[in-house]
This record gives sequence, structure tokens and C-alpha cells, in this order.
Amino acid sequence: MRMPRSMPRSELEDYTLEIIQRIDELRSKRSELMEILQAEEDEKARLQKDMVVLTKRLGEIDESLSSKYAYINEYDKTIEDVEAAYGKIVESSQVLLHVLKTETIQIANKR
Repeated sequence: MRMPRSMPRSELEDYTLEIIQRIDELRSKRSELMEILQAEEDEKARLQKDMVVLTKRLGEIDESLSSKYAYINEYDKTIEDVEAAYGKIVESSQVLLHVLKTETIQIANKR
């Protein structure tokens, strides 16, 4: 390998200054990227914390919904039972009314 010939001092200083400037630019860009990275890490941490809170809340709501659906099923069953019983009462009332009318007619005919 051949050694380069000697450079004039001012040319060497220019190269050195440019190298220092380029290194400073790289450090500056790295610093900017580190700030962006830290901001994203902070946001990630906030989102993870929010997810924990939201997951807990979602569980609570699921539990509440499940309980309320169970109550609705109980109401539906009770309403169904009451309506069935009321239907039997109405039917019995109709039969009773028919028997009463028949008996009334028979009694009236006996007179």
C-alpha cells in the first residue's frame, strides 16, 4: 500500500474540521432520534397503563352485563309463569261463567 504524499497543513485542518462537523451532525441526529424514541417509550408506557385500566373496566362491565342478563332471564321466566297462570284463571273464569249461566237457566226453567 502506498502512503499518500504529505498534505499541506491547511488542507489537513480543513479535513479535520469537516470530520468534526460531520461527527457533530451525526451526534445531533442521534440525539433527535433518542428524543423521539423516548417520547414513543413514554407513550407506550401510558398506553400499557391505559390498557390495564381498560381491561379491568371491561371485566367489570362483562360481569355487570352477565348479572343483568341473568336478572332479565328471571323476569322473563316470572312474566311467562304469571301470564300462563293468568291464562288458566281466565279459562277457569270462562268455564265458571258458562256453568253459572247453565245453572241459572236450569234453575229458571225449573220454576
